[in-house]
Amino acid sequence: MSPVPLFATSLEEQHERLLEALARAVRGERFILGPEVHAFEEEFARYLGVRHCVGVANGTDALAIALRALGVRAGDEVVVPSFTFYATAEAVAAIGARPVFCDVDPETFCVTRATVEEALTPGTKAVVPVHLFGNVAPVPELRDLGVPVLEDAAQAAGASVGNAKAGALGDAATFSFFPSKNLPCMGDGGAVVTNDDEVAARARALRFHGSKDKATFVEVGYNSRLDELQAAALRVLLPELDAWNARRRAAARAYEREGLAQYAAPPRAVKGAEHVYHLYVVRHERPDELAAALAERGVGARGYYRTPVHRQPGMADFVNPVDLPGTEECARTNLALPMGTLLTREHVSEVVRALAPLP
Repeated sequence: MSPVPLFATSLEEQHERLLEALARAVRGERFILGPEVHAFEEEFARYLGVRHCVGVANGTDALAIALRALGVRAGDEVVVPSFTFYATAEAVAAIGARPVFCDVDPETFCVTRATVEEALTPGTKAVVPVHLFGNVAPVPELRDLGVPVLEDAAQAAGASVGNAKAGALGDAATFSFFPSKNLPCMGDGGAVVTNDDEVAARARALRFHGSKDKATFVEVGYNSRLDELQAAALRVLLPELDAWNARRRAAARAYEREGLAQYAAPPRAVKGAEHVYHLYVVRHERPDELAAALAERGVGARGYYRTPVHRQPGMADFVNPVDLPGTEECARTNLALPMGTLLTREHVSEVVRALAPLP
């Protein structure tokens, strides 16, 4: 069989337009918060259906800036899942707040109202649900808890619930445009999005050293702005996003039709969510053995977050004794199979055929 990579993506079709966009930005010679950034912010906000988009340097800065813009201060508690990339909790700790870890549903890999509610205390000032692997956490249910909700939508650009896009569901949301994401740029990039004018204004000040006018600095902020060249690239790629996500969903349906469920538990979307399959993550009782066997057959596969965030050494100062059985199951059993915009039905068939002989 021919090799099937874990990340079946490429920007080859967009190379010429990307080069043209980068050349346009170079000719403009406004490299910091120039016209490309402003245009992308307007276009991405319009795509999501929100009032404001604030471009920042990366997705981790986006989380820290958004939390502060929502009023989270040093010493406050923020509820986060432990089954996620480290940056979700890292950003909380970086602003002096305290991450409080909650569990997830092993079938969706996302938090639920019940798991979040169990972690709430009088000190909770925000909740950060993660739209993990392209799924969409149940944000409307979380907002009913009466605590500000910041969506970590780094892996879910283009996902939706009904007519609302991920990123337009909570009080604010953050995105990463890291090159592996569904909406990538050509390096690091991120954004804070919101419908709240005050949150947006504070995020804009925080990304520029805590200043609104570049002369008066009202608080300690960040040097964290979306690069003009990256914004130019994102303007080329944003119109591709829905078609790319449609290909990812088609690949997910192909896995189902090819009988993947005979060999591993397929991912399940949160009720009402339109999953965008940033990663196609299944569950299996011996995932690492499965990955090794697939590698011998030329199929890319890997486990994610084997050590959950609450058990990472960097979180030792923040973790009280906590029982997170769903998180532990996800960490132990998950395995990402090939996914991407270039993954064909034939590729999927090869992956499932490779699974078939395995015990």
